[in-house]
Amino acid sequence: MLRYCTCCFLAVLLTFTAVARHLAPGFDKAECKELLKIGAQFGDSNYIQKVPAPELYSMVYQSAVCGLDNRWELWKHKQYQQAVISVRGTTASTISWLANMYAAMIPAKGFLQLSATDTFHYALAEDTKAAVHVGWLLSTAFLSKTILPQIDSCYKSGIKEFIITGHSQGGAICFLLTSYLYSLQKAYRLPADICFKTYCFAAPKPGNLYYAYEYEAETQMGWAFNVVSSADWVPEVPFSVQTLNDFNNVNGFMNARSTIRKQKFPKNLVLRYAYNQLDRPTRRSQRRFERYLGKYMARSIKKSIPGFVPPKYYKSNDYVRTGSIIVLFADAAYYNLFPDDPKLIFKHHYHQPYLYLADKLPDRPVTQ
Repeated sequence: MLRYCTCCFLAVLLTFTAVARHLAPGFDKAECKELLKIGAQFGDSNYIQKVPAPELYSMVYQSAVCGLDNRWELWKHKQYQQAVISVRGTTASTISWLANMYAAMIPAKGFLQLSATDTFHYALAEDTKAAVHVGWLLSTAFLSKTILPQIDSCYKSGIKEFIITGHSQGGAICFLLTSYLYSLQKAYRLPADICFKTYCFAAPKPGNLYYAYEYEAETQMGWAFNVVSSADWVPEVPFSVQTLNDFNNVNGFMNARSTIRKQKFPKNLVLRYAYNQLDRPTRRSQRRFERYLGKYMARSIKKSIPGFVPPKYYKSNDYVRTGSIIVLFADAAYYNLFPDDPKLIFKHHYHQPYLYLADKLPDRPVTQ
């Protein structure tokens, strides 16, 4: 009898859990379209009119502008205990563009000195070779100050399912925000039973290959997607430079110099010259990117954020496309509606063309 009652209790508990949970792994077209509609609400009235209004969620909170002209919104599902954290993309302000241009890399684990009394500690990856975009991490640091209290408030009200989403710069920030929230769960600073799912739209590259590896390992099996249009140039930035230092520690080039030295004269001189001609330009380019997009940009950042102390940069610029990719392929029919126009460089980047292409995706959920 006791065993029977125990089985009944477990069956009821499992049934309740199955009913209570609505956020599922896998890319879902309807979910994608609804999130694009939510993200478009950051635009002005003319922009918003071009995109249908969200149907399933209502906006319940909008943060104050912070950091590098950053802002986010909290949307709650009208029927389920589920919320969306929607991060704003680049605005027309100079400081918002500075967040993009402050494109040196820093280690994916460390701290940012935001002011004399405010330090942001983060652990987005454990690999010491993992590195991320400093400008977008700085934005993440400021946004987290209001995101975490809202997550706590939602959790106390019974909401344990969150979708993290953003378009353009907002999408880039969402990569780092997702990693940050997972790290807080590992450190027992967020409840382990909170479920996060991420949709980044039109997002540029957030970090290097070793950051991408850990992000993708953490979110694989259908819990994060990077939705990009093949016509959009923004997911192709920042500039990437791969040097020999960007490979795994054990690689086919590690013994190249010693192998060259063992060659007979004059073959060793010819090979050394060729090797240096290939190696040195990439190293010089990386140093230039760090100088202009790191040290020089930091001067402008400090004017906007008094007390900010620029961190030590990671010597790499090997930015890579990150996450489980959903490609919105721009075919001939698309270009008939949205033809290339050199005067409108963001034409293929906006929510309207993304929503058009998303609507052409298969209707069935896809688990990746």
